[in-house]
Amino acid sequence: MKIKFDSNLEYQQEAIKSVTDIFEGQEVCSSNFSVPSLDTSGLMQNETELGYGNKLLLPDYEIVKNLNTIQLKNGLKQSMLLANNRLDKNFTVEMETGTGKTYVYLKTIFELNKLYGFTKFIIVVPSID
Repeated sequence: MKIKFDSNLEYQQEAIKSVTDIFEGQEVCSSNFSVPSLDTSGLMQNETELGYGNKLLLPDYEIVKNLNTIQLKNGLKQSMLLANNRLDKNFTVEMETGTGKTYVYLKTIFELNKLYGFTKFIIVVPSID
């Protein structure tokens, strides 16, 4: 048996586009962040400057508008702003086992970097332990 990888499966491309389209309208921003440095004895020095993550300039209402468009396209319930006019920015992509999730999240990272300059990502993998 030979396994052949196809990087152009339509459902994978749609998943990637669904994530990148959340940030449509975001300008490309470079993000600066600090890495703790070591002193001469090899111990970490206390940093006096805060690090910065991805610079998101898009207002919540624009993200909600983009999210609603994506949800409508995919037949999902539409999200709303929370009571304090803030958006819970925790998004998930759910795919069946064996559908190429690893490829989708890696390709999504590359696309988010190319389109918006994002450089920091967290990938959470559930475990049954």
